[in-house]
Amino acid sequence: MDLLAADTAMGAVTLRVADLDASTAYYRDGVGLQVLSADGPVVTLGRGTTPVVILEHAPELRHASPRDAGLFHTAILFDTEEALAAAVYSVAQHYPHNFTGSSDHLVSKAFYFNDVENNGVELYWDRDRSEWSWAHGSIEMGTVYLDPNAFLQQNLTEQAIADPVIGGARVGHVHLQVGDVATAREFYVTRLGFESTIEIPNQALFVSAGGYHHHMAMNTWNSKGAGPRQLALGLGRVDIEVPSSDDVGALSERMRHYGVQTRDDGQTLAVDDPWGNLLLVKAAVV
Repeated sequence: MDLLAADTAMGAVTLRVADLDASTAYYRDGVGLQVLSADGPVVTLGRGTTPVVILEHAPELRHASPRDAGLFHTAILFDTEEALAAAVYSVAQHYPHNFTGSSDHLVSKAFYFNDVENNGVELYWDRDRSEWSWAHGSIEMGTVYLDPNAFLQQNLTEQAIADPVIGGARVGHVHLQVGDVATAREFYVTRLGFESTIEIPNQALFVSAGGYHHHMAMNTWNSKGAGPRQLALGLGRVDIEVPSSDDVGALSERMRHYGVQTRDDGQTLAVDDPWGNLLLVKAAVV
C-alpha cells in the first residue's frame, strides 16, 4: 500500500480572497461555475453537485510574493471540447484581459488565465487515454501552440454562447510552486504515494495516480529556494479524494511511518507539505 489508489481524484481547491464578491463573479460569470452554497464568508462553486472552487473571504490578509511557494494554477477539466470552448469564450467576454496563453499538450488542450486576484487558472479538455503516449515510464507531453480563435471557431456552438454551463467540470489537477524538486518528490511520491509521470530536473515534477497524466505538479520556475509559506491570500487548501476510508487509513499509517504530522479523524486526513501547502485527503462520497 505504498501508492494512492488508482482511482484517486482531485477535489475542490480552496482560495483565500480579499474581495469575495469579485472572485465569486469571476468563477460564476466568467468560468461558468454555479454557486452551490454561500454561507457568510464562504462561497462554494462547481457544476451539478461537484464543488470546484471554495472561496474564503479573508480581507485581513495580504497577497503573497510571486516568488513564494503556493498555487501556480488550479486546472479545471471539462468533459467535452464544446464545454471547454463555452468556458473560454465566457471568460474572454467578461474578463478580456485575464488570458495568459494556450497550448496543445498532446494529452490535452489548455487555456490559461489569471483570476481577479491573480490566482492562476487553467481550463482544459483531455484527449482519450488511448491517444496518450508513454516512454520509459514517462508520459509524453508537449507545448504546441494552440490558436484560441481557431479552437473557438471549431468548437463553440450557439448553445454554448447562450448558456456556458454545458456539461461537467471538475478539478483535474493542481499545480503548485515549491522551493525545490527533490523535496517535492520525497513528499509527494515517496510519502504521499503518487507516481512520477514527468520530471524536468531541478525545475518541475508531475505526479499522478492510476496512470493519469498528472493530478498534481510542482515547479520552481518562480519560487526556487522558497521556504515555508506565511499565512496569506491565495491557496488555502487542496482536496484529494480517495475511494474509501480504508485508503485514508492506509495513508495515515504511511505518514506515521515517515514521521509526518497529520490531523486524522478516520474519514479525512489533513497534512501540510514541506512548504505549508495544506492537503486534505478524504474518502469519496458514494
